[in-house]
Amino acid sequence: MDQTLDSYIDAMAALFGLPIAPEWKPAIRTNLDVTLRMARLVDEFPLPDEIEQANVYVA
Repeated sequence: MDQTLDSYIDAMAALFGLPIAPEWKPAIRTNLDVTLRMARLVDEFPLPDEIEQANVYVA
């Protein structure tokens, strides 16, 4: 997975024109890995078909 994340980081940095120092890559990879694990938890949470959207509150 590290190589996949490294490739993704490199591709997104190139797309946005962001220079990334090599010493920052491990921290970026760790942050992205944690973010993906949290997203998987949300994505895998079962919701019943009858669920309704929450109201939108505007302050």
